[in-house]
Amino acid sequence: MSKLNRRDFLLSGAAAGLTGGVAATATAAAPTVHTGTSKPVVVASRNGNTMTNGGDKTCVETAFELMTSGTDVLDALIAGVNIVELDPLDASVGYGGRPNADGVVQLDSCCMHGPKKQAGGVASLEGVRTPSNVAKAVMDHTDHHLLVGPGAQRFARNMGHEIEDDLNTDRSREMWLEWKRRIDPEHYLDPEQRTQAAHDAGLSMVRDGIIAEDEYYGTINCNGVNSKGEICGVTTTSGLAWKIPGRVGDSPILGAGLYVDGDVGAAGSTGRGEANLYALCSFLIVEEMRRGGHPLDAGMVALKRICDNTVENRLLNSRGQPNFNVNFYIINKAGQFSGVALYAHRETSEYAVCTENGAQLVALEALLDGAPSD
Repeated sequence: MSKLNRRDFLLSGAAAGLTGGVAATATAAAPTVHTGTSKPVVVASRNGNTMTNGGDKTCVETAFELMTSGTDVLDALIAGVNIVELDPLDASVGYGGRPNADGVVQLDSCCMHGPKKQAGGVASLEGVRTPSNVAKAVMDHTDHHLLVGPGAQRFARNMGHEIEDDLNTDRSREMWLEWKRRIDPEHYLDPEQRTQAAHDAGLSMVRDGIIAEDEYYGTINCNGVNSKGEICGVTTTSGLAWKIPGRVGDSPILGAGLYVDGDVGAAGSTGRGEANLYALCSFLIVEEMRRGGHPLDAGMVALKRICDNTVENRLLNSRGQPNFNVNFYIINKAGQFSGVALYAHRETSEYAVCTENGAQLVALEALLDGAPSD
């Protein structure tokens, strides 16, 4: 495994704004790129370069290869995230994702096409392994931006998608049963106490190493720009683990889980959706770039806004800082990019990048020191 420092990475032309080391994974080289007005790049959350669904290419590799071979940017990105949605080993997205409190997998997704100025999304969708495909169908075949619940499922069926009775795998069902054992709702008759008990039970499973923190919050975001400067993005998720049935987070909401402006750039997120929704941070990031901000600086503005908006004691650690994490993955029209987070406290605090030099895992830039928990 090789390391790149900030200076080397800047000189490579891949991006600016990384102060830490960069860990590269062993992956196949990306195809040759004929650079035009922009430097082609695909960025994604970490699972964009760790999951392959039994194949030999990751999300960002697949998306970059297709995009730089002439495929529409959004089509290329969706083909990439389909790999993660279909992979039962990823417990945060699609098939085998974290079910809700009733044990039902409900999926959310959103996509935006910069050049076309179009978008589509679905929320609380049951029975379809690849909600990103349904989100694009909403964009392509309707005058709407968002379909939800049974209506979204009927639309998916009308578009020819197979509807399955249950998207749980043995592993996702086993984790849900463990959560049910820990919460034991019969002992929490007060609604406020029951809600807190549910959250505490989930976090206790993270602390005990039963599930990863990334799997508790879930999601993959993937954004790309080609040599013509055409920018698109997609976000897809199973949402917060064991959420209240019908809960919709930031992922399918324009301006929150994803925002793309074809003249400026794109931003998407993973982590605590409610914190991101309150400030519509992806929209905020793109607006900061519109005013000339670098992706790194724009991302830090959004993270600071989240900190400023987090005032409830239940959401603060003993240091008075957020007790949760939020990550953003950002590109601009020129092909500059960054990945930022409230905290980068783990060895796996990375995001995925693919350029003409191949696919890498790059260290996230953190706003705050330490970890979310005390």
